[in-house]
Amino acid sequence: MEKIILWGPNTSTDILEYYFEQENLSYQVCAYTMDKKFIKEDIYKGKPVVSFETIEKIYPPNEYKMAIFMGYKSLNRVREEKYKQAKEKGYKFISYISKNSDCYTDDIGENVFILPHVHIQPFVKIGNNTIIWSDTGLGHHVEICDNCFLSSPKIAGFTKVEKNCFLATNCSIADHLVIGAYSVIGIGSVVTKNVKESSVLAVKQTSKLEISSFELEDIMK
Repeated sequence: MEKIILWGPNTSTDILEYYFEQENLSYQVCAYTMDKKFIKEDIYKGKPVVSFETIEKIYPPNEYKMAIFMGYKSLNRVREEKYKQAKEKGYKFISYISKNSDCYTDDIGENVFILPHVHIQPFVKIGNNTIIWSDTGLGHHVEICDNCFLSSPKIAGFTKVEKNCFLATNCSIADHLVIGAYSVIGIGSVVTKNVKESSVLAVKQTSKLEISSFELEDIMK
């Protein structure tokens, strides 16, 4: 059983631990870590919360691995920073691939988290420090670079998503495209052309009808 330290505690670590338990994985979460200034309690769910500044003195890297499962704040740069700092401390990382996902590639980096009900076709390449949320679909020969967060998009074959991108729920990316680094693709966006670095693609919210839900109910009777 691998002994690991989770970045947190937070709602993300709660979700990840839930999946660990449901799938009976051989991970033993021994402690949580975060920057000292953000620690509000020393114990969480019966386990110690230790400052990241001194974590290696209490949980040495030759005995424990790290899992940094956190969101896409600042275009994933916060997670990238902590990942690099943990590497400098000498830590190795787990990569979690849910038993309830279909993953047909072994070309997966470290500190990668693939949640349940993801479908990944053959010859996909996934870089380090990337989170792939449930219901994401990756077509064959897709490449996902480091420090990305995929929040349930669908990506067609031979497309490359460069580093530090965030792809939101239900966006659709056509085949043979390049999504430039640090780009944000919003909810429900449809992408059929290459996207330049640091771009933002978003669709407007559906317009509200000038009737109430009660009026609609009367119309539908």
